[in-house]
Amino acid sequence: ALLIFTLARPQFGTKMDTRKRQGIEAIIAMDISNSMMAEDVTPSRLEKSKMLVSNIVDKMTDDKIGLIVYAGEAYTQLPITSDYETINPSMITTQGTDIKQAIDLAMKSFTPNQDVSKAIFVITDGEDNEGGAVEMAKAAAEKGIKVYVLGVGSPQGAPIPMPGSSQYITDNSGNVVVSKLNESMCREI
Repeated sequence: ALLIFTLARPQFGTKMDTRKRQGIEAIIAMDISNSMMAEDVTPSRLEKSKMLVSNIVDKMTDDKIGLIVYAGEAYTQLPITSDYETINPSMITTQGTDIKQAIDLAMKSFTPNQDVSKAIFVITDGEDNEGGAVEMAKAAAEKGIKVYVLGVGSPQGAPIPMPGSSQYITDNSGNVVVSKLNESMCREI
């Protein structure tokens, strides 16, 4: 009977845990270039990205969250809001995709508090027109900032709709531009 009692490991009394949860600081950098309008994922890459942001925000408690939108340039979009309907490619006049600039701006957006974990969530279709994203992610890691990449799109890609029309973006030869998710870049970051 004593052996069974010992194996049951009875607990007596209660113990109040007074530790306070320390939140993290997170910056979400979301690609809103024209290629995010492609519909290779339902309903589109951009709408899927907005759902990802909503899910990330819903799961965070006691955390400080900021939002950066980027295409050819990166801008801080604060305060973060649940009204993601306003996020679209027309917010940025310079198109393209500069992930390096988005990560750099995110690194500069954190508070100087050294006692808190910091993370950057990059939401992208994998295109990086300017280059340097991997190096910038490594620089963030050297400062103790974790960089997570959330790829949106399919490996097959899809035509990119022209803003404000049902036409697609074409190259100089009239061929439809197909945007493919750059999986190797996403994995490397």
